[in-house]
Amino acid sequence: MDVERWKSQLWKGAAELAVLALLARRESYGLGLLEAARGWPGLGLSEGTIYPLLNRLQGEGKLAARWVEDAGATHPRKYYGLTEQGRAFLQAMTSEWRTFQGSLNDLIEGSGT
Repeated sequence: MDVERWKSQLWKGAAELAVLALLARRESYGLGLLEAARGWPGLGLSEGTIYPLLNRLQGEGKLAARWVEDAGATHPRKYYGLTEQGRAFLQAMTSEWRTFQGSLNDLIEGSGT
């Protein structure tokens, strides 16, 4: 496996956490999330990944959605926001991520057990 393929798999696994973290800051529509994600190079989010992810999270009850007529937009936009279930899930994911990150850093740096 080359590094680019490995990196792609790594970010696919983190995409859900990234989207939930962005939505914890403020509600947004799909393309707005993609624009926000550009601030973190390497996240690997695209239109082909964001919309299926948003639909799945909404179907699981982690996101609520509403249609908004934005000034200047050619059509209504579907805005997503975290539900209470989504906030709890983000908190649990964040805790797991920090544990994973710490363990992996310890392993790579040769510290720990």
